[in-house]
Amino acid sequence: MTRSGLPPFPFELLAPPDPATLPLPPASHPEPGVELLRGAVYAVPDGSRPLELDLWRPAEPDGPVPLVVFVHGGGWRTGRRDDLGPRFRTWRPGPFARLVQAGLAVACLDYRLSGEAHFPAQRDDLAAALSWLGGRADELAVDRSRIVLWGESAGAHLAALAALTSAGSATGAVRGCVCWYGPSDLGALAEDHGGGFDSTDPTTREALLLGAAPAADEELTRAASPVHHVSGDSPAFLLLHGTDDTLVPSRQSVRLAEALREAGAPVELRLIDGAQHLWVGLPDEGVTECFDRSVEFARALTR
Repeated sequence: MTRSGLPPFPFELLAPPDPATLPLPPASHPEPGVELLRGAVYAVPDGSRPLELDLWRPAEPDGPVPLVVFVHGGGWRTGRRDDLGPRFRTWRPGPFARLVQAGLAVACLDYRLSGEAHFPAQRDDLAAALSWLGGRADELAVDRSRIVLWGESAGAHLAALAALTSAGSATGAVRGCVCWYGPSDLGALAEDHGGGFDSTDPTTREALLLGAAPAADEELTRAASPVHHVSGDSPAFLLLHGTDDTLVPSRQSVRLAEALREAGAPVELRLIDGAQHLWVGLPDEGVTECFDRSVEFARALTR
């Protein structure tokens, strides 16, 4: 008994429920043959909000379905887990339903933004999502051995990091990674921007991610740069980047492609002539071609 005369409080009751055992959300059917589980909690980081993902999958799968894990952009500062970018918001059916119609399941996930936590929290969140998906794969009817990561902009950076650091780990089932106009070498942004980026500025998107200007902590900047995690065990990569991108220079994707080729890892680099960031300036048919090539890449790796 405490001095108040009441029994001691069982503080373990304050602990959040284990995401590995939480009931899955109810399914909806946004398109014929498509089932959506929206808002499954995959992690509850200490001091943070619960992190959720949406799972798109065939309504009546013949067996475990290959899985695309999508990581949204937004400069690590904002964004929605179900948003592939402004060029896709009017698509009907939407891009994730189209992936399901192509025979793939899709997990679209939250991660902690830079206003909530600094790197490596975001990388750790992706690892936690992959672990949760693998641990509940039978229940979710997805194939834990056939996973492709797909990210755009800041999400491409995080997807590449997750793919490159998963080799030989419990999440080593990652077979490939699709990166759209993502940063790959944070320490080289000043050079690639031709002087239009200040690596000593603590207010850039990259500095807010790291918690320090890139030039102020070279070791952390290197750790957060996918290009420095490439090895001969790296999975296959598809890199798509607009030649007119002024937000993330296309040289960033060239750097990653060069590192992968030098390591002997499979990579396909496509520089999209005239395209800005987010595929701004690209005709509709060009946007569709980028999407279709990415779907083909994912399907080929997971057959």
